[in-house]
Amino acid sequence: MTVQPSATDDRTESGEPAGVAAGQRPSTDVDPVDHPGRSDWFVRGLAELGGGPLGDHAVAREHARALWSRRFWSAARIVLALTCLSLVLHYIQKSPCADGAWTDNLQYTRFCYSDVLALYYAEGLDRGQVPYLDHPVEYPVLTGVFMGILGLPVYHLAQRYPEINQGQWAYHLNALVLCILAVATVAMILSVRRRRPWDAALFALSPALIVTATVNWDFLAIALAMGGLWAWARRRPVLAGVLLGLGTAAKLWPGFLFIPLLFLALRARRLRPVLASVGVGIAACVAVNLPFMVLNYENWDRFIELNRERGVDWGTFWYIGNKLPLGGGEYGIYPFTWLANNIPVLNPVTYILIILGWFGVGVLALSTKRRPRVAQLAFLVVAIFLIFNKVWSQQFVLWLLPLVVLARPRWGAFLAWQFAEVGYFVAFYGELLGVTTGKAVFPEWVFVLASTLRLGTVVALCVFVIRDMVRAEDDPVRQTYPEGDPDGGVLNDHPDGPGPDGDGPDRARGPAGREGADRPQLAAAAGRGG
Repeated sequence: MTVQPSATDDRTESGEPAGVAAGQRPSTDVDPVDHPGRSDWFVRGLAELGGGPLGDHAVAREHARALWSRRFWSAARIVLALTCLSLVLHYIQKSPCADGAWTDNLQYTRFCYSDVLALYYAEGLDRGQVPYLDHPVEYPVLTGVFMGILGLPVYHLAQRYPEINQGQWAYHLNALVLCILAVATVAMILSVRRRRPWDAALFALSPALIVTATVNWDFLAIALAMGGLWAWARRRPVLAGVLLGLGTAAKLWPGFLFIPLLFLALRARRLRPVLASVGVGIAACVAVNLPFMVLNYENWDRFIELNRERGVDWGTFWYIGNKLPLGGGEYGIYPFTWLANNIPVLNPVTYILIILGWFGVGVLALSTKRRPRVAQLAFLVVAIFLIFNKVWSQQFVLWLLPLVVLARPRWGAFLAWQFAEVGYFVAFYGELLGVTTGKAVFPEWVFVLASTLRLGTVVALCVFVIRDMVRAEDDPVRQTYPEGDPDGGVLNDHPDGPGPDGDGPDRARGPAGREGADRPQLAAAAGRGG
């Protein structure tokens, strides 16, 4: 394990950190900050192109941090600026489609299709229809409400100014709000990883973010889900439950994040705060859904009915098995081909596989030598859902993006996954164009290969996360937070037995998610990490 200098490495004979004037007490308000140029092999290799990583005789951490904090461009502000830059690039990439004049399949040839613009017309918002009350919507309730809140004012504005392009105004407004939610997501990542601010750069510089940020309204659910994890880390289980419940009402998957909390609560024998969080989450979700169920149940049920009847979607595990090129003009292998034609059977098969996968996550959560981190389990339960689900839309990559940053902030595997996602993005638009024009852009095996690479890289990320759970000493986040899980919240108060090095309980000395007491000791401990 590589030895890292810490705030306590350079001391004078009096025991004070070097550089601290006599009579002055060293600041205890300084946290050991991770430097990717030291801790990440991929970044360290790239750093060689620019002079190499930070040297052993560099300015002591606390003084470098104090000097850096006086400047406007702190690490957090740089990451937020990079996020805004990526979102601007995304907006430019989607701009050819912003006016809605999609002639000659421009939305596919320019890779700029967006549900936000297409569904403004398809869901009747351009005619003043209220989602669920006047028109069935294919999304959970809170997303439909969100569409109406942003779309209907544009309709009313167009009644007063008929010359405006409704679709264009609706897209611009939605894109602005979704980008604000994306920036808020990064801000929450930075808040729960104060010692690892550069981790959020994985999100900020993600190619998948640049090409999919406003394809759909997913950032509403993502921001609520990350808000729930942030609140849990800040020891606010009730607020966490409300935010995760609202996220469930927006896209369903944020509700899966209660699963890792329940597993970890069982291990820590602290069920009460988690059950309270689950209870208020259910109440928040029901409170959003109930009025629409009562007023127009048939329209409200459209989302459930659509997902029950929907066939195998492009790029999924089931699609790969059904379209695998075997030669001689044949495609697919049994039983995938049979299941693709028998959706009432495929549905329970997917549910069983997902539940079995989650059961395996629970076994890991209860059996590893050291208690897994919340983010690790959260990533696994969402990834398992995507791996076995029959639908995997292009923008679902955004669900995993913040969870990967929190679960395994390593650049090498992350960039391999992003490369696969961009390859799938290009192949997917080729498939769309081929179906629309009736002339194949790529051979079918190209799209199957792109789908397989995307699936394979997500599976690889799951393997790496599981390895970090089993061998906690290799977990990069634990190397920076040796005192406990920064996302653990109240669960950190319960000792978890000896750690992998026999260092004692996995207990935070200060409030979980906050920068707690005994900072000099924490700084010394963090200096022993890799």
